[in-house]
Amino acid sequence: MIMKNKTHIWTKFGAMMIIILVTSCFPEEADNNGLTEESLDATFTITPIEGSSNRFILKANTTDYIMSKWELGDGSPAFMGNEVEEIFLPDKGDYTVIHTAVGKGGFQESESLPLNIPVPDPVSGNIVRGGKLDTQEDIDEWTILNISASGASWSFNGGKATVTGGGWNQQGFYQEINVIEGKKYKIDMVGSSTTGVSNTWFEVYCSTTAPVQNNDYGGDILRNINTWDGCGTSAFSGKISSIGCNKDKNAGTFTASATGIMYLVIKCGGENLSGGISVDNIEVRGTSD
Repeated sequence: MIMKNKTHIWTKFGAMMIIILVTSCFPEEADNNGLTEESLDATFTITPIEGSSNRFILKANTTDYIMSKWELGDGSPAFMGNEVEEIFLPDKGDYTVIHTAVGKGGFQESESLPLNIPVPDPVSGNIVRGGKLDTQEDIDEWTILNISASGASWSFNGGKATVTGGGWNQQGFYQEINVIEGKKYKIDMVGSSTTGVSNTWFEVYCSTTAPVQNNDYGGDILRNINTWDGCGTSAFSGKISSIGCNKDKNAGTFTASATGIMYLVIKCGGENLSGGISVDNIEVRGTSD
C-alpha cells in the first residue's frame, strides 16, 4: 500500500516535470527583443566628420540587438563592430555601406546607404589609375610589358589581371604614376592563386626608369612572391603585404626623389604558372609613417 502511494506521488511529479519541460521549449513572444528577424532594426545614419571629405561616423539607429556587422563597399571584407564606427575611405568613388544587425539565434537584418566620395584624400588617396581592373576603362590604363618571347602572359578579365603559362618565361604590365618630391608612398594589392605555383617569381617595382619592350625590368623589388623564399607554393588569397615573402615594416615603400613621373611595374615568370597568379585592387598611397 505504501509503495503504491509512492508510485502515485512520483507519477504525478513526473507529469509535472514533463509539463514544465515542454512549456519551457516554447519560444518567448518576440516583442522587439531580437529573437526574430522581423524585430531587428538595422537602419543607420552616415555623418561626415567636419574638415574631411573622407572620414565619416556610422551610427545605428537602435541598439536592440546583439552585434553589428559593417561592410563599406570598398572591397574590404565585412567586419564585426560597434553600433557607432568611424570610417576612413581615402579614394574618390561611389560606395554602398551595409549595416547588418545580428540578433539572438543568429537572425540578421541588413540595411544599406549610398555614399559618394567626391575627392581622394590628399595624403592617402590611391594615385594608381584603374587599380580595381573592373572596367575596360580601368584596363586601358595599363600597358603590357613583353619580356620573354612567349610562355607567360597576363590577361585582364573578371576584375583581375591573371598571369599563366611558364617555361621559364616572364611578362609584366605597367603604368606611369605622378609623384611628389620627398613624399613617401606605399604599394599594395590583392593577390590570389587557386592552387599555388612552382619555381615562380612575382615582383613589383616603382622607379624613374621607363620600361622597354622585349627587355627585362629590374631594380629594387618592393613587393614579391617567390617560391624559393617559401611563399606562393600553395593556394593563397589576400594582400601581398600579408601573403608575400617580404613582410618587413618598410616593405613596399619608396620616397620620390623628384616631382614627376615614375613607373609602376608588375612582372611574373617561372617554370610552371598553370595555377596562375591574379592581382586586383592595386594601390600606391602616400603615407605619413
